[in-house]
Amino acid sequence: MNTEKVTQYIVKWLKDYAENARVNGFVIGISGGIDSAVTSTLCAETGLDVLCVEMPIHQAKSHVSRGQEHIAQLKERYPNVASIIADLTPVFEEFKTEVSLEGKQATVDMALANTRARLRMTTLYYHAGLLGLLVAGTGNKVEDFGVGFYTKYGDGGVDLSPIADLVKSEVYKIGEYLNVPTSIMKAAPSDGLFGDARSDEDQIGANYDELEWAMAMDNEGKTAEDFSGREKEVFNIYKRYNSANKHKMIPIPICEIPQNLK
Repeated sequence: MNTEKVTQYIVKWLKDYAENARVNGFVIGISGGIDSAVTSTLCAETGLDVLCVEMPIHQAKSHVSRGQEHIAQLKERYPNVASIIADLTPVFEEFKTEVSLEGKQATVDMALANTRARLRMTTLYYHAGLLGLLVAGTGNKVEDFGVGFYTKYGDGGVDLSPIADLVKSEVYKIGEYLNVPTSIMKAAPSDGLFGDARSDEDQIGANYDELEWAMAMDNEGKTAEDFSGREKEVFNIYKRYNSANKHKMIPIPICEIPQNLK
């Protein structure tokens, strides 16, 4: 990958899209991870307004500190970047008092994790509406089109996705080129939806290098029978997530009524 040219292409694409949409710039949720760091820096490179929003909900301290370090660095480098903090912990806790928390604990925990992402999406669109901004998505290609590792109408609810055609290793290359803080470059990827420091690998069972490989093999038409050992295990993990989360990656089904019934 020609990192410099790809970076310039994305920045121009972002700027052209925003100008054609007649908006002022972008709003981005900052998590302390590589994807949001790269996306927000790419948006800042356009010269348009960029609002970085921290939205902690019982957040792990390491995530908060990395996010704050990144925002501070961005604001030093780009005069068009502003930031705010929206502490959604009280909102989340109030939400929990109004819904049922009965059921298997793992199911309840997952439903609440997705609720965190949806509260954040609502917050981003609130500020986008106030300031005439577009919500910039931070999903990469493996997450968005491989394993579907995001929340439907949560972090998946965005106006445009500047890095969704880049696999994780390519995102890191752009992060290095854009001088993303070392603490973020070295941190284990995490969705931060459970209030602790568990990584994406902890949840999925495979790291992004492995998932990139599995995605490439699947695109080549390979099957699990073509592999053995860890490769077979990783391929099966990828296929399981890809199948279970397919509903996130395809358009919403529409019940099309036959003309003779209308």
